[in-house]
Amino acid sequence: MKIVFERKKCIGCGSCQALCPQYWEITKDERAHLKDSEKNPKTGNEEIEVEEVGCIQEAADSCPVECIYIIKKPDAKA
Repeated sequence: MKIVFERKKCIGCGSCQALCPQYWEITKDERAHLKDSEKNPKTGNEEIEVEEVGCIQEAADSCPVECIYIIKKPDAKA
């Protein structure tokens, strides 16, 4: 699965970090950062591939501005 974080929409409430500190941190500019992510050069979004969503789902559900997206890849079919 891919996690996409639209950082420019983040208001820095900290709910993601509180619920899922292994993936989220609040930085000096008072916005969240998706740890170990890469910045998409086209969109500016932070993105990371994960095997299991775990607490990221809770973080996404708690985000007041809904800027955390969980994109499930379609099953590969032979």
